[in-house]
Amino acid sequence: MFSAFSALSVRGRGAARLAAATFVSGLLAAGMAVAAAGTAAADGTAQDQRGATATIGGLKTYGEAVIHDTDGDLPVPAGLFEMSVEGGGTLQTYCVDLYNPTQKDAKYHETDWSGTSLGANKDAGKIRWILQNSYPQVNDLAALAARAGVSAGLTEQDAAAGTQVAIWRYSDAANVDAVDPQAEKLADYLEKSARDLAEPAASLTLDPPAVSGRPGGLIGPVTVHTNAADTTVTPPADAATSGVRIVDKDGRPVTSASNGSELWFDVPEDAAAGSAGLTVQASTTVPVGRAFASESRSQTQILAGSSESTVSATASASWAQQGAVPALSAARNCTKGGLDITATNQGDEEFGFELMGTQYAIAAGETRTVTVPLQEDQAYDFTIKGPDGLSQRFTGVLDCRTRSAEKGTTTQTLSEPSPATVAAPSADVNLAETGGSATTPLIAGTAIGLVVIGGTFLVVTGRKQNRTHD
Repeated sequence: MFSAFSALSVRGRGAARLAAATFVSGLLAAGMAVAAAGTAAADGTAQDQRGATATIGGLKTYGEAVIHDTDGDLPVPAGLFEMSVEGGGTLQTYCVDLYNPTQKDAKYHETDWSGTSLGANKDAGKIRWILQNSYPQVNDLAALAARAGVSAGLTEQDAAAGTQVAIWRYSDAANVDAVDPQAEKLADYLEKSARDLAEPAASLTLDPPAVSGRPGGLIGPVTVHTNAADTTVTPPADAATSGVRIVDKDGRPVTSASNGSELWFDVPEDAAAGSAGLTVQASTTVPVGRAFASESRSQTQILAGSSESTVSATASASWAQQGAVPALSAARNCTKGGLDITATNQGDEEFGFELMGTQYAIAAGETRTVTVPLQEDQAYDFTIKGPDGLSQRFTGVLDCRTRSAEKGTTTQTLSEPSPATVAAPSADVNLAETGGSATTPLIAGTAIGLVVIGGTFLVVTGRKQNRTHD
């Protein structure tokens, strides 16, 4: 159940903090189920699925760097990670979350900068400039060396290490240098030359990810945004029996879509209150600079290169003959330090629900976004219930800060495979050297994890409207 951290060196309260986050994620994934969904049930997560989903495979091209800290110098590997995309494809990424761990085989989802520490980082655009003007986007190493004034030339390891060091200086405000002189010269050049660039668009997204309405008509639209030339549209799994179709604005069935296409749910007039989902899938390259976040508290990554990869996005629709007809979606908002819950009510009655002791009312025809405040590293698992059995669950861990934004956290992690065993400064406690049990951080994490779960497990129930059915 537990994901192991790779080559981890910790100081102070870092071990307990990181073990707790892993333990909480494991318990949530292991089955802390909330109320069973009803006839209009729909599962949800912290982020609606859109873009690429990938599994991290560790560092592949890297060199050495040194972090200069108040407790001493820490050597770390610095370079390119490789990820395997679900459905096919490979991604290359750099880390933008130096002081947090990478977990072996952690699953990552493409996400907007706003869902990571980049959202509040005024230098995020400079990181994208570095990515576009260095390795591997610039794979002519002789030309890159000439630009950076590196007379001795650059190896792939030098280029990857220098690029990562320059990124860390902006992503984590880290005092870090590359060990190799050529890599360090490249890092200095990239840092000084970087200019602000805009955030890239998602490889594939559906807007909005949730819609609602009345049966007997078209519910939507859901607009496709993608850099792919074409996409495949998959209708609801039970379409043959439910009669729900995915159509265009003229009611014609849709099996493919392109950028800007509008998709609608065609729901039979006699359909009982319920919900359905659709999936859009494509093969494309993911734009350089897209962020990748994990649901299991693993180091945030930023895309440096992409092969042709499978990307997908989902959207859902809910409907009822009368009363409130809500549609719910969620996204992390690191600028505000919480989870944005967006509720749309296309019914003829108010939709009311409670979140963390606060009552909310979404009037008929209204769309409203509510930010649920959460603590950093806080595991959340709560459900919003609505009329006709609607039950939407949101789970995850808020991971928005780097060490530069979170003073007092002194955790240094290394990502597998590490080039060598790295010892912490002499002032630190290193379990491998002191003979302490390797289970000590896990035990501490277990105790803390239970407290965190007790404080963050929420069940949020919407007020079902009293109404008389014909």
